[in-house]
Amino acid sequence: MFLAWRELSFARGRFALMGSVVALIGLLMVLLSGLSVGLVNDGVSGLQKLPVSSFAFQSEVDKTSAFSRSVVDVDVAQQWADRDGVAEATPFGNTLVNTTTDDDVDIDLALFGVEPGSWLAPEATTGAALAGPGEIVLAGTLQDEGVAVGDVVTVDQIGTELEVVGFLDGQHTYGHVDVGYVDLTTWQEVRAGVRPGEPVPDHVHDDATAVAVRFADGADVDLAAADAALGTTSMTLEQSFGASPGYTAEISTLQMIQWFLYVISALVVGAFFTVVTIQRRHEIAVLRAVGASTRYLLRDSLTQSAVLLVGSTVVGVGAGLLLGAGISSSPMPFALEAAPVAAAAAPLVVLGMIGAAIAVLRITRVDPLTALGGYR
Repeated sequence: MFLAWRELSFARGRFALMGSVVALIGLLMVLLSGLSVGLVNDGVSGLQKLPVSSFAFQSEVDKTSAFSRSVVDVDVAQQWADRDGVAEATPFGNTLVNTTTDDDVDIDLALFGVEPGSWLAPEATTGAALAGPGEIVLAGTLQDEGVAVGDVVTVDQIGTELEVVGFLDGQHTYGHVDVGYVDLTTWQEVRAGVRPGEPVPDHVHDDATAVAVRFADGADVDLAAADAALGTTSMTLEQSFGASPGYTAEISTLQMIQWFLYVISALVVGAFFTVVTIQRRHEIAVLRAVGASTRYLLRDSLTQSAVLLVGSTVVGVGAGLLLGAGISSSPMPFALEAAPVAAAAAPLVVLGMIGAAIAVLRITRVDPLTALGGYR
């Protein structure tokens, strides 16, 4: 490490410049990580918090838009409940609506239709739980917009009035829209566009978006066999996230940007250490001439690379966390979590080390006699 430390100290300007580039990439990784988590939370946090193992949608439905296209018969829920390994199954409704409170606050809602008192019905942390028609339980974040228990929410176009009886804990969103839980009957009538006082067609109460299924503890349910028998298309809870509007496109775009940054980091670090290794050619030759092994020289150079990469990444991640703390309080969908930040920063160091390792392999080809002859 003698040569590595001496060079880090002597050429600190050059290494500081390189470290700044790595630190900036680290900062971008933290911000992209926070944006990814924020978009996931904003897109599917309402689904993530459901105690569901899988959803059974309409047969052969487009899986990228299943929640908006699927229609299943509510009686299919009982058939799913009778399958081996299934603990419970219940109809589930999902539709997007525009609403206005009695205080003229416009709210876009993702209405989740559930049977009151069922295992799928949420527990309110403020106010009361969902009990029946004419009631709605909203995401807790809507309290920040001035909505309170006792307010009346009116569904635009059809005029259905829903009294706010409770709020859930924290963020519950679907497709970047806050979630509101209503009883299944109310959801069916809202989805069908039935106005208050109008006769309800018989078929309206037969439909749901999907069947929510919860597996028994330790059970391994054959979803493909159940779908073939019952005429449905199943997706696990995690797979169903892709049916949320824009979810797949948003996440894929951010992941592509992250991988491009990883590749850029590896190439930049590799190019930097290639130049450094060429410039150190005579010093390396002297060390080899006095008996230093190739293994020693490689370890020396790679340790230098590790010090630069780890130090710069720590600085970049620290700056990203500070900047992200300020962004988290803004309306932007942004959330910092330890695991995603670590998962974003670690490959930056690993891929940088791979780039550096490829660069310093030049050391193995340095001929001491030829290099030393350059001084004469």
